Formats: sequence, structure tokens, C-alpha cells
Amino acid sequence: MNILGIETSCDETAAAVVTGGQRVRSSVVSSQIARHQTYGGVVPELAARGHITAIIPVVRAALAEAGLDRSGIDAIAVTEGPGLAGSLLVGVNVAKTLSYAWDRPLVAVNHLESHVYANWLGLPGEAPPHAPRFPVLCLLVSGGHTELLLMMGHGQYRHLGRTLDDAAGEAFDKAARLLGLGYPGGPAIQVAAAGGDPAAFDLPRALPAGSTDFSYSGLKTALLRLAAPWRIEDQRAPLVNPVGGFREHQPPRFRDGLPVADLAASFQEAIIDPLVDRTIRAARESGARTVLLAGGVSANTRLRERLAQAVASGLGSDSEFRVPPFEYCTDNAAMVAGAAWYVLRRGGQAGWETDVHPRLPLA
Repeated sequence: MNILGIETSCDETAAAVVTGGQRVRSSVVSSQIARHQTYGGVVPELAARGHITAIIPVVRAALAEAGLDRSGIDAIAVTEGPGLAGSLLVGVNVAKTLSYAWDRPLVAVNHLESHVYANWLGLPGEAPPHAPRFPVLCLLVSGGHTELLLMMGHGQYRHLGRTLDDAAGEAFDKAARLLGLGYPGGPAIQVAAAGGDPAAFDLPRALPAGSTDFSYSGLKTALLRLAAPWRIEDQRAPLVNPVGGFREHQPPRFRDGLPVADLAASFQEAIIDPLVDRTIRAARESGARTVLLAGGVSANTRLRERLAQAVASGLGSDSEFRVPPFEYCTDNAAMVAGAAWYVLRRGGQAGWETDVHPRLPLA
């Protein structure tokens, strides 16, 4: 079964064709990073406008790359949420239109569940990986979500913990903004941290050691206070973009001597420590021998390395650690089409807890 996936939950316009839930035949992503860097983060209205102009060319490119036309597509999958309402609306309406015009079933996919299923995908032209062994413990870390969940089977989830305030990816973005490193923050912090000492600053790890939840708001405040002595009070007038009237981001200015590398390395370690410790403890307590890492922050090489080491040393030789290829860590449509295949296998029923996330009607 060939499924055309469409993803427009935030600022990436993506389409892909996946066969049998694992074999990626095409994956096309149109990035809006350059458009939003001016503002230091994603501007929802601009993101929605960008999707409108990019979505049809991206879908056509995905079909061409897969060597298929409409007759070769068996179903249409689309991200229904969570995400930015205006962005989601573009993808959902295009998917509904294609479903009606091509007379193909429409599959609604939860964005977080699709990130989990990125671990089932192989790169184009390569054999897909073997399916992870259940039960699976998954750490999902992205710009808007940080969650620990136990997966007993396809569509069978038990949430063990989640962030009580800010997500790990959002914390990376805010830290990069505080230090004047630019957007997106995750890659910027990782690059800066490569030359720093992760033990240079004693940053807080919130919540008691036995907790399975996460909290990063206090960590951001601690970083702000550490950098404050070097910061120059900014008297510059805010810049306003003449197109749309959006305020442009002005990076902070610092006196000489700000230890950016050490601050970035210490901050990164303070983000990762709770992620690794609570994932391993939850895997032990639940009996899971397979640990998955998913979401945009799974592209962080330090997190990948530390979690792989912790699984190998803390769970034994029969354990397995899985993380998607870098191409499928950030938002893409291959993971949407892949997840949709498993949704269809269970009769189209949603398995994820969607009641706490905004959804768009597909009917």
C-alpha cells in the first residue's frame, strides 16, 4: 500500500510517499527557517502563508520522486494536530481535496505519534530496519513536547511522564536567544557547546530524582541570571518589518568575556541529564528492553550518544536503542505516511491521547 503523507503542523511544508509503513519512496521538505530567523522564532501567520504557496509544488515533487501518479496512491495521510492552527488548516484542506478528487481514503494522524513511527522508517533506497520489540519505552522530545511513554503495541500507549511547563526544544530555542546564538536554537546550542565545559556552571535539574516528569522553566531563568552581568542594556528602538508589521528580533549585546561555550555546554547537559536518567529508570520499572528516541531534539548528537551509552550500560546486553535517521528527526511527511499505515491496520482508530491537543475536523 502506497500512502501519500502531508505534514504542515508548524513551519515545514512536507510531502512523502511510503510503502507498507516502512519503505520511503520519496520525502520532500520545504523549509521556512530563513523566513523566520528574522523574528527569532516561528511567526504563525507567516508560516501559514508559506504553506499555501509551497504545498502544491511539494506534493507534486514527492509524487515525481516516487515515480507515481494519482493512480499509484492508495490513501492520503495528513497531520491533524497538535500544531499551529493556521498551518494545520492548509495541510488538512489539501489532503481533504485530494481524497475527494482521487477517491482515496483519508487518514488523520497525530503529529506526536508520527514522530514515534519515524523509528520504523528506512532511508530511500535502503532496506527498512527491523521492527522494534514491544514493549517499547519512547522518549519524545521536540519544540513543543517532552514526554515519556510506554508502547505495548501498535496504538497502545501509556503516558509515564511529560513536561510540567516548557519542552526541551523550546528551552533550547530560548537559551540560544538569550545568548544571541540565533534561530533555530537546538543546532546553535549544540555547535556552541562543542567547545565548552559542561561542568563549568552548576545549573539546576528540577523535580526530585524519583519523578518521571520534566521541568525546564527554572533552568531558563538560571541561564538568564548567569548571563546578566555581561549583558548591555539595549536602548535600540524595535525594528518593524514593513511587510506585515511583525517586529524583528534584535539579538542581545554583551560585553567582552561572556563564556558562551561554557554556558551552552552546561545548559545542554542540564537539559539532557533528566532526559537520560528518567528514561532509563522508566525502562527498568516497566520492563521495556527497547528504548526509542523521537522528535526534533532527537537530532542532538550529545543526547543520542548519552542515551545510547545509558541503554547499553543500564539495561543489559539484550536491550536495544533506536533513533531515527537525522532526516526523520525534524518534521517530515514520511513519518506521517508511515504512521498512517499502522492506523489503517487497526481500523483507523486513534490510539494517541488526542483529547488534550487541538484537532481539526476532517469530515
